[in-house]
Amino acid sequence: MPSGFFALLDDISALVKASAASLDDVPAQVAKTTGKVSGIVIDDTAVTPKYVVGLNPARELSIIFRIAKKSLINKVLILSPAALLLGFFAPWAITPILMLGGSYLCYEGYEKVHSMFSKHHDVHVESENLKVITPEELENERVTSAVRTDVILSAEIMAIAYSQVTGDPIVNQIVVMLAVAVFITVAVYGFVGLIVKADDIGVHFAQDKYNPTTRKFGRGIVKFMPHFLSFLSYVGTAAMLWVGAEIIAHGMPLTNHLLHDLEHALANMPVLAWFAKALACLIGGLLLGFIIDKLVKLVKPLFSKKKQASGSHS
Repeated sequence: MPSGFFALLDDISALVKASAASLDDVPAQVAKTTGKVSGIVIDDTAVTPKYVVGLNPARELSIIFRIAKKSLINKVLILSPAALLLGFFAPWAITPILMLGGSYLCYEGYEKVHSMFSKHHDVHVESENLKVITPEELENERVTSAVRTDVILSAEIMAIAYSQVTGDPIVNQIVVMLAVAVFITVAVYGFVGLIVKADDIGVHFAQDKYNPTTRKFGRGIVKFMPHFLSFLSYVGTAAMLWVGAEIIAHGMPLTNHLLHDLEHALANMPVLAWFAKALACLIGGLLLGFIIDKLVKLVKPLFSKKKQASGSHS
């Protein structure tokens, strides 16, 4: 019995040593995964600031924190376990799910573009059709919309993170995915918080107690940030279309092959290759968003009629 006990301790010790050795690779795997998802991280960073534009400046950091908290919860408690379970039980389902998310990004991106160009034609809307909401309701709508978009981008991030650790022990998979979830969330929303509060920093440095150079620098920040946030809003909309279309393209052999051919043809000019791929995805995403929008408008009346019919029968 004692010999059996000590043999068990030896097995446990060997298992702990093997686990510790494998965990030594975690920082390298996290760095590798972060590099793989850098494009999506940039898109996420560009998309988020627009959700606080026009709201009470005193509430900006609170809103960013609400979005970041829900984003982290989604990554850690929902998306990471879902990726692990799907990867084990139904790996074939991951790509179609991501493609559905990509379709939604294209649809939302198209809606943003459409609203940019059609807003001048909507000034004659009757006042009684306008919905009046409180600042709290507007804030909640913005947070909900931001989290909905973040879920799709986060799902893509966690799916890529999982693809980097599929052959590793389960402990490694869990640790790497959790580390990626925390690191990316903190990095993205920390930087977003800095962006949205940059104008306040500029106001601080523009005070008379500082020297003329510092005050000039502060005033420059204040003047620059509205233009930068407006530009970032356009970048965020383009990012939705680009990332959404790229997710879908990678899920279909034909389009995935075409993108690889495009990159290969311009391999000697990497910047041009990246731009050409991004532009192709953006145009494709806009076209797909247009098609989805028309389908939604075609189907929506049918559901409303069914709802009215069921209401009349009840």
